[in-house]
Amino acid sequence: MFDWLQPLLNWLQSLTWQQHVLLGGGLFLVTFFGSLGSTIWIVIQIPATYFCDDHPPALVQGHPVVRWSLRILKNVAGLVLLALGIIMFFPGVPGQGALTILIALMLLDFPGKRRMERWMIRRQRVRSAVNRLRQRFNRPPLVLDEELCPKVETEEKSLTPQ
Repeated sequence: MFDWLQPLLNWLQSLTWQQHVLLGGGLFLVTFFGSLGSTIWIVIQIPATYFCDDHPPALVQGHPVVRWSLRILKNVAGLVLLALGIIMFFPGVPGQGALTILIALMLLDFPGKRRMERWMIRRQRVRSAVNRLRQRFNRPPLVLDEELCPKVETEEKSLTPQ
């Protein structure tokens, strides 16, 4: 069933313990810097008003098949990131566990999502880490206070012809 995996397993078994240590160290560094780089990139791409009530959802336009396909892909990516974030939360595992979980929650669709996102980003350590990253890349800090959120003006259409 997994015949394609056999050459890799044979190669791994042929390595000495020193080569195993070097391979493990290399994988550690790749995953550490990969998760750090991707987390930084995603955090600086978040709009400053993402946590405001009036922030529009990203996938509201386009053909329904495309919309649903993107929504499914977004949720699958969110589940993968959530699993990785939980793993990275353990001591000794490289990566930004809390930030990865926050990004995963931003991708997933579930009831109570906005409330949970706001609860996480309001934690002092998470908020300060995110805003420090955003400041380093000349991005404005995240707006968490509803009074500071820009208000979206709605046009009220009159029912009488003018």
